[in-house]
Amino acid sequence: MPVITYRQALNAALAEELARDENVVIIGEEVAEYNGAYKITEGLWKKFGSRRVVDTPISEGGFLGLGVGAAMMGLRPVMELMFWSFAYVGFDQIVNNAGCIRYMSGGLINLPLVIRGPANGGTNVGATHSHTPENFLGNTPGLKVVSPATPYDAKGLMKTAIRDNDPVCVMENTLLYGDLGEVPEEEYTIPLGVADVKREGKDISLIGHGRAVITALRAAERLAEEFDISAEVVDLRSIRPLDEETILASVRKTHRAVLVDENKPFCGVSAQIATMIQEYAFDDLDAPVTRVCALDAPAIYSPPLEEHQLPTADRIIEKVLAVC
Repeated sequence: MPVITYRQALNAALAEELARDENVVIIGEEVAEYNGAYKITEGLWKKFGSRRVVDTPISEGGFLGLGVGAAMMGLRPVMELMFWSFAYVGFDQIVNNAGCIRYMSGGLINLPLVIRGPANGGTNVGATHSHTPENFLGNTPGLKVVSPATPYDAKGLMKTAIRDNDPVCVMENTLLYGDLGEVPEEEYTIPLGVADVKREGKDISLIGHGRAVITALRAAERLAEEFDISAEVVDLRSIRPLDEETILASVRKTHRAVLVDENKPFCGVSAQIATMIQEYAFDDLDAPVTRVCALDAPAIYSPPLEEHQLPTADRIIEKVLAVC
């Protein structure tokens, strides 16, 4: 099986869907001749032309509104954001329009729209470029939210998102773009709302999404080697819809859970999961559910301080030892 980067997996998904369906278009800043700010769209403008891969002005509110209208008229736009932090100026289009149109039309108007780009800190670009708004988006009925952690998941989830008739927000991570992983050459998709157990374990469940899954896997390796603790790692993959059954099954097996989340802790994704576990699996717990989140402050510009602000394997291990 070929080994490619997360970036190449996303590019392959976009290329395959552009070739498969003439209604798929890519729209965003520098996506065409420049090949994308992070080279996700490299080669696509040259192959598919300027009617399918469209550069826009620096106006997220404008081109996100364009994407909503295009989706209402039958196209399947894939909107690239240079940072998800920049979506905040287009939240009216995302939340009020994309998230509500299908419901407010009584199901008569579909909104097959994908909004994708990096949603992460850890790259020392300051507080206004480092937001992780998957919790805001997941709070909106009508929006779907996914966060792939591996190249395999990035390609499969992207292809599914493009084919979905609802708006899907794909939360990527610039620190994962160069990660390598096995990705089949043959056609495949990954259903939304299906979590994945990345590592089997029996003593504790580490549950996360996006890059937090990679951090949790590193912690699980050290826990096994240094402390003889068998940690199961559950990758949410999809935040909305959420695979509650896989999460609960893991907790009922291990009887302990540490939630790993690069979101801020207050009203974060892990807060929702902690509530769900307490409500539906309380009698299966042998210890309190605990969390390892980003420290509750704007993203720190200093590289060594920002590294401490995000979840680390050391912080995860400290929490695990406290409950095991």
